[in-house]
Amino acid sequence: MLKRILLILIMLLALIAVAGLWLWNDYQGYLIKPLGLLEKQVFEVEKGTNYSKLLNKLESISNGINKPYMKLYGRQSGLAGKIKAGIYELDQNTTPTSFLATVTSGQSLSFQFTIIEGSTFQELKQRIGENPHLIDDISSLSVKEVKKKLDIAQHPEGMFLAETYSFDKNSLASSLLLRAHATLEKELTKAWEASRSHTLPYKTPYEALIMASIVEKETGKVEERPIISGVFVRRLNKKMRLQTDPTVIYGMGDNYKGNIRRSDLRKPTPYNTYVIPALPPTPIAMVGREAIVAALNPADGKALYFVAKGDGSHYFSATLKEHNNAVRKYQLNRKNNYRSSP
Repeated sequence: MLKRILLILIMLLALIAVAGLWLWNDYQGYLIKPLGLLEKQVFEVEKGTNYSKLLNKLESISNGINKPYMKLYGRQSGLAGKIKAGIYELDQNTTPTSFLATVTSGQSLSFQFTIIEGSTFQELKQRIGENPHLIDDISSLSVKEVKKKLDIAQHPEGMFLAETYSFDKNSLASSLLLRAHATLEKELTKAWEASRSHTLPYKTPYEALIMASIVEKETGKVEERPIISGVFVRRLNKKMRLQTDPTVIYGMGDNYKGNIRRSDLRKPTPYNTYVIPALPPTPIAMVGREAIVAALNPADGKALYFVAKGDGSHYFSATLKEHNNAVRKYQLNRKNNYRSSP
């Protein structure tokens, strides 16, 4: 009888051992298999989320998870109590181990916002208001309120460097703009100090920024920017009016409907460079680094005029006669956005 009981006990222990080994192997295999996420997605862990709530949220976006295994791994690894709030990116290859490594890393996903070269401050405010990841404390403010909030002395037009900025979710829009403004000042100061020319018609870096904004609006071709800058610099040095359409359009504001009439060219505004014999009072758009460098490093040459060729590039002329011939040539197939100087 005793032998029978002992045999039964041995068999039970063997079964338990086999079952335990199977469970252990199954558990280990589960940890390295994908969780079954249906698609690549952003996973947000809110502040104060505990491990149980984390697993519930994970379960809701997958084909189902093994909670006992997940809880065991959380305790075994010690990661269950190390969850960090943030926004993380998960995909179809995410496993239980990589999931916990991700949500305890603190390496929250960042977002990007691009200030577009040639865009106006009004357009920038609109895009800020449309961004779902920024806390918008800017778009509803007046120019005066923006200047006060950001502690900027000048009009905010052109005061933020056009490039792409990374930010965390729920960052203040004002914080992003402060970074963009600081970056602009750094780049402008660097370019101003690097320029050794004594023939530039600028008294301050701000005037160079105004020129950079005009160059930015006149061409999207990097190689043309120093050439166009050279045209405008020579015109200013010769006391000639810039006669550039983008400044007229900016001065027209909401009255601009896609075309410039002759009466618009004659109408006095602070920005109408067909009328004023100088730079406009502020930039007319956001600028990138290349436009700043071009404004402070104009190309040498004799050209005083240019006309759009219709393919994004321009034809440059040294004399009015040559320019008028070019206008006649390129006006034949010109588009609505045709511009020439003068």
